[in-house]
Amino acid sequence: MATRHLSTRPAEQHNRGRFLDAALTVLSERGVAGLTVRAVAEQAGASTITVYTRFGGRTGLLDALYERAFDLLGEELRTVPQSDGVAGLVEVALAYRRFALESPARYGLMFERSVHDYDPDPALRSGVLRTSFAEFVARIDRVCPPDVVAQECGYLLWTSMHGLVSVELTIRAQSPLDDWFLSSDESARETIYRRGVHATIDGLGLRD
Repeated sequence: MATRHLSTRPAEQHNRGRFLDAALTVLSERGVAGLTVRAVAEQAGASTITVYTRFGGRTGLLDALYERAFDLLGEELRTVPQSDGVAGLVEVALAYRRFALESPARYGLMFERSVHDYDPDPALRSGVLRTSFAEFVARIDRVCPPDVVAQECGYLLWTSMHGLVSVELTIRAQSPLDDWFLSSDESARETIYRRGVHATIDGLGLRD
């Protein structure tokens, strides 16, 4: 997969990786507001002109960071053991939630248009969505009813997961409410998430 500014030379890829790691650190620690070329350069111990040279500008850097975030999501999902059936899908859903909670700012860059003036390159966006969820759809295909398209099941399950996670992140970022039914206890939040995922799986008719 290619971004707008991508070299395939090993040394260049190593240097790009160093800057992207720096960008991920800045994003996680300072949020979207702190994600500037200068901040990334400082985190990487380099000059701003070096970042511009590597990525062709802020948009190129954001494209590369967007791609890297989806690569990390794909890696996270692939760490789930290959097990057939609904139980395996639930574990993938839990891995998705863990990834989102690990860095809400990174998740926001991927899905929430948190950088208001940044629109990922369409070819890049299409590519990362295909590759990141290929394994997810493959697992669903094993338990999807024969008259239903696995990609449709995957889309509906993913949107359920995404909605549950996005609302949870929003609630976590706000002041707690004493009369809110959902406990701040992590195990309670995970239990609610599991119930939502299971409800969607049951509604889709997915079976072992």
